[in-house]
Amino acid sequence: MEQRKLSRREMLRVLMLGSGAAALAACGAAPSAEPTAAPAEPTAGSAAPAATAPAAVSQTGSTVTITYWGSFSGALGEAEQAMVQRFNESQSDVQVEYQFQGSYEETAQKFTAGLQANTIPDVILLSDVWWFGFYVAGAIAELDALAQQAGVDFADYEPVLLNEGKRRDKQFWIPFARSTPLFYYNKDIWAEAGLPDRAPETWAEFSEWAPQLVQRDGDTLTRAAFMHPNGASYIAWLFQGVTWQHGGQYSQPDFTMTMTDPNTLRAAQFYQDTANSLGWAGLSADINKDFIGGVAASMLASTGGLAGITAQAQFPVGVGFLPKETAFGCPTGGAGLAIPSGTPDEKKLAAMTYIAFATNPEQAGIWSRDTGYMPVRISTKQSPEMTAFFEANPNFKTAVDQLPLTRAQDAARVFVRNGDQIIGRGLERIVVNGEAPSAVFAEINDELTSAAEPILQDLKAVEG
Repeated sequence: MEQRKLSRREMLRVLMLGSGAAALAACGAAPSAEPTAAPAEPTAGSAAPAATAPAAVSQTGSTVTITYWGSFSGALGEAEQAMVQRFNESQSDVQVEYQFQGSYEETAQKFTAGLQANTIPDVILLSDVWWFGFYVAGAIAELDALAQQAGVDFADYEPVLLNEGKRRDKQFWIPFARSTPLFYYNKDIWAEAGLPDRAPETWAEFSEWAPQLVQRDGDTLTRAAFMHPNGASYIAWLFQGVTWQHGGQYSQPDFTMTMTDPNTLRAAQFYQDTANSLGWAGLSADINKDFIGGVAASMLASTGGLAGITAQAQFPVGVGFLPKETAFGCPTGGAGLAIPSGTPDEKKLAAMTYIAFATNPEQAGIWSRDTGYMPVRISTKQSPEMTAFFEANPNFKTAVDQLPLTRAQDAARVFVRNGDQIIGRGLERIVVNGEAPSAVFAEINDELTSAAEPILQDLKAVEG
């Protein structure tokens, strides 16, 4: 099958996905929000090892050889390599050759270049902010018929995660490394302050606790009660839930931007106050590192970093649901698997065979236990292995319990090109520079509206 090459107009629009964006890692993620991965759910500035390419995993003797482009390094990369190796050892019909491509953003950029050079993988990991752009460009394949041939039971996937990869009731992106934010807290600091061993139920409650968690050297904040990430570390992903908690939103489903909604502005004012007038929060390029190092008593961060944070912290780690305000709000995040539309037909089913394996109930459990990402299969969380694991490691069950309360993110962040960075830069101006939320978000609203126009044109061309 001849690979479809993107038109100049389409390619320029795909390239715009990466323009001006920092090296994101996933999930909702940036290069270090997860100390164990350079790419997956907020991984910005973590204590993870440098993003070095994992050794290629392969096995000779297979009938069909396919290439998989992955984005994880460190402990997550080891878990991803182990997944590929288990697949290769489980059968002899398909051989997967794993190729590490860097962060989520680097993987997407290399895929963009590969579409023009006819050097694409057969299966690829794409984050929640990347897959949609490739769908609009016609670069990833519809997966329903392939899934049926491979015996994939979509009814057993967590609906809130599966449905995010659908367009016009057709599946284009299958959940794999999926996450939500959690409220992480240092149990030793909590005990020292005489606080109950739990996450705060509301932001109002936490505002009462926060002064007891702060440490200062004169006017210098040496330990923050809470740490915000910067724009490159997915502050816009974490702020998504806070916006909903205050009754606001980034946008409506039809791409109408609502950054100037009074409740959205109220949430932004709260973020500004925590770091300024209230003075108990800081802004960090690496919230995981600061939390692990004791510089921050708490943070919102991805469940995908739970295993790495727990292993590295020299104190007992507590996690809980996100705090409420007017209501509860929590977004999903992370990455899923897709098959390029230009993959030869004879390899597409082989690629789906790997996806079926990597997301089957047993492997979904292994992946979740090794990393902290949520099990994407309903039957997985009910299995004896996961039940026993949750009993021994209750923190890992928190995201699973919170999942029914989550929802997909607003289009402004995940469907608008560079939406995450546009919102993140605005939040930095509000939190760091102390600029008025109303003025900043008015500019952001206009910028997002302009950035959405080509998306709407492309959607009309693709979906009618």
